[in-house]
Amino acid sequence: MVDLSWVAPLLPLVAAGFGVGMLVGLTGVGGGALMTPLLISSFGVSPQVAVGTDLLYASITKTAGSWRHHVSRHVEWPIVLRLAAGSLPAAAGLLAAITFLPIDTVKLAHWIRMGLVGALPLSALAIVLYPWLTRSSPPEDHVIVPHRTPPTVLFGVILGLLVTLTSVGAGAIGVTVLAMLYPMLPAKRLVGSDIAHAVPLTLIGGLGHLGLGNVDSGLLLALLCGSIPGILIG
Repeated sequence: MVDLSWVAPLLPLVAAGFGVGMLVGLTGVGGGALMTPLLISSFGVSPQVAVGTDLLYASITKTAGSWRHHVSRHVEWPIVLRLAAGSLPAAAGLLAAITFLPIDTVKLAHWIRMGLVGALPLSALAIVLYPWLTRSSPPEDHVIVPHRTPPTVLFGVILGLLVTLTSVGAGAIGVTVLAMLYPMLPAKRLVGSDIAHAVPLTLIGGLGHLGLGNVDSGLLLALLCGSIPGILIG
């Protein structure tokens, strides 16, 4: 008889992935703001592993959404490139600092918790503000998009540091600031551009944390088993 006793401890994680996945599928944002605190507070996962695992989890779950938005022509690639020009070097720089500077795990965990203390209220505020900012979003697709390169790259730097440290903000904070920078864009193109940018950012952050030993592959698999059906249903 096959021993399935190992499955029982994974069921709460699968259920958590399903619940968060359904919410992300319904709203499109807020995955990191929900998953990382949940892993730390409810499942006793260390902050480093919670962040690293959630970053890889986000990169995988957002890839399909990014492709769907690309096919639907909802991605403003020049904006994505401007964001990435700031966020990806910032993420790589922070990971290099964590790797090469004498930072012990206790201090890193403290920094992550402090980052979450700031990032979670910002993410909650962004979720509230976004519908208000896009209440008069233009429906037409043929709009002239200004460059606004310096503020977009600068925001990319801030977002890259925040997401790499806490795994929070790539969705909710990202799309809300884009709505402030590019109010002429239809909401679907704001969301599509934000998701497209989140994929490489969370992937680089996740791979960096993987190299640091901050990813639990079993935890990642359990979350994906729940979240993928949840996202599809949502």
